[in-house]
Amino acid sequence: MAFDLQTARLLLLELGNSIRDKLLRARTSALSEQASLSAISRESAADTIYEIDRVSEEVIEIWFAKHWPAEAPIELVMEGIDHPVTIPHGLPVQETTYKCILDPIDGTRGIMYDKRSAWFLAGVAPQRGVDTQLSDIEVAVMVELPTSKQWRADQLSAIRGQGASADSINIFTGEKLPLMLQPSTAENPWHGFAYISRFFPTGKALTASIEQELWETLHTVGDTRESMIFEDQYLSTGGQFYELLAGHDRMIADIRPLVFNKLGIESALCCHPYDVCSSLILKEMNVVIEHPLGGQLTGPLDTTSPIAWVAYANDRFAARVRPAFQRTLKKLLND
Repeated sequence: MAFDLQTARLLLLELGNSIRDKLLRARTSALSEQASLSAISRESAADTIYEIDRVSEEVIEIWFAKHWPAEAPIELVMEGIDHPVTIPHGLPVQETTYKCILDPIDGTRGIMYDKRSAWFLAGVAPQRGVDTQLSDIEVAVMVELPTSKQWRADQLSAIRGQGASADSINIFTGEKLPLMLQPSTAENPWHGFAYISRFFPTGKALTASIEQELWETLHTVGDTRESMIFEDQYLSTGGQFYELLAGHDRMIADIRPLVFNKLGIESALCCHPYDVCSSLILKEMNVVIEHPLGGQLTGPLDTTSPIAWVAYANDRFAARVRPAFQRTLKKLLND
């Protein structure tokens, strides 16, 4: 069978399922051996690597070597890989046809304490060397890595221009059923979930002040009622994407690179290209995702570049909120 984007989509879903199953087995083994998947394994330039991350790293290169078609040579880009990795092994990067960026476990801190699902994320783009951008991604997938109390794990995927698809998997029986997801159709944030990410102490005060001014700006002039907007800080970009796609959240923004720049802080605790490599799925489901100050969400397919993004549930919501958000950012982040 000739290799095409549909083949790439199915293969990446299969890889995500392999990582999910490996993680479930490792969690069971750790519990029986009273071991901890939350122990720190090592530090990288991009992030802290925990023992749970090693579970996925063990799978990746072996899986690609075994399953990825030789007629579609590919370069792998992921956290934890600090040297060029190509499939077939040893092939010069310039001779590969595709570049795959992936995050085997996005949401490590949540899943390793069994608090909330993590996500396997991956995107494939035509190989353009160092010029390959997030905006070049043509295939994207998300596979849920569930907590121990879940029986269901969802998976989503998209091919550029061909829409998105979603399924739910019974992790005990393997049964797969179609999953219907619908982003919110609301045109404003009132009485819904919307927020700006502020997971860590660094920059939290400034981020909160930006969010407060945004909601106050949008609030109807003369309306003395409280602004009813709820938030749910999901410590996983993939998880945040899912909440938007499922219609649970109406707007999520991650402006950490902009806040850190304003404060003169150098920090790796922000989004990187591998965190947002599945943004194509949002676009194919008509969720608006872009740079917070406007323009296309893009960036190099590497593991260290800081990425700021905002996603609005639909075009009408974006038209209502975007101008106020951008004015607020410029007001509070400009010198």
